[in-house]
Amino acid sequence: LLQIPDNEKGHDLDLFCIPKHYEEDLDKVMIPHGLIMDRTERLARNIIKDMGGHHIVALCVLKGGYKFFADLLDYIKALNRNSDKSVPLTVDFIRLKSYCNDESTHCVKVIGGDELSSLSGKNVLIVEDIVETGRTMQTLLSLLSGYNPKMVKVVSLLVKRTSRSSGYRPDYIGFEIPDIFLVGYALDYNEYFRDLSHICILNENGKQKYKV
Repeated sequence: LLQIPDNEKGHDLDLFCIPKHYEEDLDKVMIPHGLIMDRTERLARNIIKDMGGHHIVALCVLKGGYKFFADLLDYIKALNRNSDKSVPLTVDFIRLKSYCNDESTHCVKVIGGDELSSLSGKNVLIVEDIVETGRTMQTLLSLLSGYNPKMVKVVSLLVKRTSRSSGYRPDYIGFEIPDIFLVGYALDYNEYFRDLSHICILNENGKQKYKV
């Protein structure tokens, strides 16, 4: 995995294209879009190497995971097109709700779990944007185990280093990040910042402006 140290200051906003409506709400760019894409391409290769012998059901955790999910699948599809071996790939979606403002709530709601019986006997790849405490993912994994999939692997673009962690680690990790609140590239703050290409550090002004 690619570790971003706790003392990483990030990059100045004026080095990148940032939507005008967010310029006053962000401190720094932590992970530029190009680096996200390069890392995602490598994750796709690792996943196909490990899971490529069988039909894969890619399960997107909405809403945050959709951007990473789409880009990861594009790279997997490119590998399918350009390799001697290819693997059938189907997609499904689930929604987990565990957030309000920037504090992770203890309640985890699984929305859309009724159709998961179709995962029985399949190789399932869960695609998540960020793992913080790990409890949300453990809830989903325990729910999935009741449907008897053949194999379950989890890929998360980000894993947060935090004392609140349950100790859970995904099978594939894009970046390990400090315990700060990040937005952009589909990481939202009360539904805002999904339209920001880079992963950035949210400042206090942004927290107050978009607070519910």
